[in-house]
Amino acid sequence: MTNNTTVKKLRRSRSDRMLAGVCGGWARMLGVDAAILRIAFVATTIFGLGTPVLLYAACWILMPEETEG
Repeated sequence: MTNNTTVKKLRRSRSDRMLAGVCGGWARMLGVDAAILRIAFVATTIFGLGTPVLLYAACWILMPEETEG
C-alpha cells in the first residue's frame, strides 16, 4: 500500500514578497492569491488595533525562508 500524500511546508516566499515573504508563504500554503491575504492583513491590522503586526513579526522571525530551486 502506498501513501501518496503531499506535505506542504510553511516557508517565507523568496519570489512573492513585499516585505519579508510571510504573506506569500501563507498564500502558497493555503492555495490563495497573496494579494487577498495582504488586503485581509491590512484590514485586520486596522480593526485589530495593530495586533496582527506582532503576529507578522513573529512569523518573520520563526518561519524559515524557502530554499532555492
